[in-house]
Amino acid sequence: MAEEVAAAERFWEGALRRITVNAYERDPAARKACIVHFGTACRVCGFDFAARFGELGVGFIHVHHTKPLSEIGRDYAVDPTRDLIPVCPNCHAMLHQRTPPLSVAQLRQHMRDGTNDT
Repeated sequence: MAEEVAAAERFWEGALRRITVNAYERDPAARKACIVHFGTACRVCGFDFAARFGELGVGFIHVHHTKPLSEIGRDYAVDPTRDLIPVCPNCHAMLHQRTPPLSVAQLRQHMRDGTNDT
């Protein structure tokens, strides 16, 4: 059984802090070409937002770079059918649970096996 949180215990959130990050450019046309080729169902688990949520979910999907943007350099021409893959947000987060990220095949294997070792 999970531990209960004491009623008097407080958790403070919402303070503002400044952080600086690098943001890598992404080409929306590459994302669109990936989706045209593969569709919008997750290529790991098969989840389809439109099928589950109707109009609200139409076109919604994350697009994962099979090679991390931090590794490709600034003059890399992305191939939308080789370098990008549509995945749901949960699978996308799970792909990035490891460094380097898991491959789609590795994550599918984890789903089949129910294991968490790589």
